Amino acid sequence: MAAGGFCKLPNGRVVVALNLPSPSAADPDAAVRFLVHAQNRARALTRLRNLGLRAVYLRGNAAPPTPDEITAVLHHPDGLIWRTTPDNGVPAAVPELWRPIRALLRGAAA
Repeated sequence: MAAGGFCKLPNGRVVVALNLPSPSAADPDAAVRFLVHAQNRARALTRLRNLGLRAVYLRGNAAPPTPDEITAVLHHPDGLIWRTTPDNGVPAAVPELWRPIRALLRGAAA
C-alpha cells in the first residue's frame, strides 16, 4: 500500500510523493497521498517524520508525482500538501482538492 516516488526538478530540488495509510482515527482504512517539495529526498522524508509520520521510507519510484501534482506543491507556500486517495485505485471523476498539512494534523488531534 505504501507506494511513492520522486521527481528531480531542473533546479536540483525534488518533489516526493508518498501514499500512506491515513493517520486519522476517523477513517483508518483511507489512504493519503502526500507531496513534499524539498532540497533532496532525505530532507523531504525528514519533513514528514518531524510532523509525526515516523515510519516513512521511500523505496523505489513506483508512483512518482504527476505534472499536475508537481505544479500543485510548487505553488503552495508550505511545499507540503495532501489529499485522500481512492481505495480502488481508479481516479475519481472530480478529484479531491489538495490541502495543507495543518488540516490533517488538526483533524488527527481532534
